[in-house]
Amino acid sequence: MAEFVSGVNLFTDILNLIVLGAGGYFVSTGEIGMPDLVAYLLYIVYFIQPIKKLTNFIEQYQAGMAGFERFVEIMDIKPEREDSKYAKDLENVSGDIAFKNVSFNYSDKEKVLSNISLKIKSGETLALVGPSGGGKTTLCHLLPHFYEINHGDITIDHKNLNDITLKSLRQNIGMVQQDIFLFSGTIRDNILYCKGDAKEEDIIAAAKSANIHDFIMSLPNQYDTYVGERGVKLSGGQKQRISIARVFLKNPPILILDEATSALDNESEAIIQASLEKLSKGRTTIVVAHRLSTIKNADNIVVLTPKGIEEEGTHDTLMKNNHIYTKLYNAQFKGYMPDTV
Repeated sequence: MAEFVSGVNLFTDILNLIVLGAGGYFVSTGEIGMPDLVAYLLYIVYFIQPIKKLTNFIEQYQAGMAGFERFVEIMDIKPEREDSKYAKDLENVSGDIAFKNVSFNYSDKEKVLSNISLKIKSGETLALVGPSGGGKTTLCHLLPHFYEINHGDITIDHKNLNDITLKSLRQNIGMVQQDIFLFSGTIRDNILYCKGDAKEEDIIAAAKSANIHDFIMSLPNQYDTYVGERGVKLSGGQKQRISIARVFLKNPPILILDEATSALDNESEAIIQASLEKLSKGRTTIVVAHRLSTIKNADNIVVLTPKGIEEEGTHDTLMKNNHIYTKLYNAQFKGYMPDTV
C-alpha cells in the first residue's frame, strides 16, 4: 500500500512538471496564454483528486481491517481457566475462608508455597507478615483464582473455588494493592470501574469514606477531572484513596490489602490507614504488611517464610514468643526489614 501511495504522488508530481514545462514553452511561443496554463494545472488537480481520495480510503480500510482482525483475535482467546459445568455462583457470602494443605509453584523448579493450611472466620482480619519472597502476595492471589494451585483446596463458605464461577468469585472480593492502576479518564470513571451502574450519591459516599471527597471537590472540574495516563496527574496517596473508594463502592464481603501503604509518606499513610480500618469493618480481611505497626490489632497474624508458616497468633502472643515476629517487629525500629530471619 505504501508503494501505491508513493506511486500516485510521483505520478502527480511528474504530471505537474510536464504541464509546467510544456505549458511554459507554449506560453513563451504565444500559442497559449497564461490563463490557459492555469486552467490546465487546475484540470490536473481535479483529475488527481478522486484518485487520492480512493487511495486514502483503501489505506484507511486496510488499517481498519488489520485492527479489526486483531480485535477478533483477542476476543477469541479462551481463558486459561473456564468454569466447569458444575460451577455455581457464589451468593450470600459470609466470608469463611480456608486454605487446606495448599501448595503452589510458578515453575517446576521453584516451590513458592508448600502445604499451607489457614482458616479465617467471617469478619476476622488475618495479617500475613514475613521476609520478602515468603509467598505472602502469591497466597493472596490464589484466593481470586488468579492461578491454579498444584495441590490442596481453597474454600469460601465451605465451597471449593473450582465449584464457584469465576465472575461471581471476583465480584465478592475487593483488592487494594501497592501498585494502583488508574485509567486515563475522569475520577468518576475510575471510581465507577468496579460498579458501572452506581448512582451519584453512592459515588460521593464511597469517596467520603475513602477520605478523598474533599480533595476532589477542590478541583476545578471536581469528579469530572481527568487523571491522565495511569493517574499521572495525581499523587500516590490520592491514587490510593481513589482505589479504596472503588472498593467502598463495590462493597465486597472479602477484602485483600496487599501492602497498600508501603510506598507512601507518613501523612498519606495515616490518612489511608484510617480509610482502610473503616473499610475492613465487618469484612473478612487479608492484610499483607511490611509495616507491622499497621496490623497490631489483627485477629490473627501469620508469619510466612520460604519454609512455610513459622508462627501464628495475635500481636501480644507473638511478641511473648520472642521468635521471628519479635525480630521483625524490633527490626523496624532500626529502620529496615530483614530479608532473612
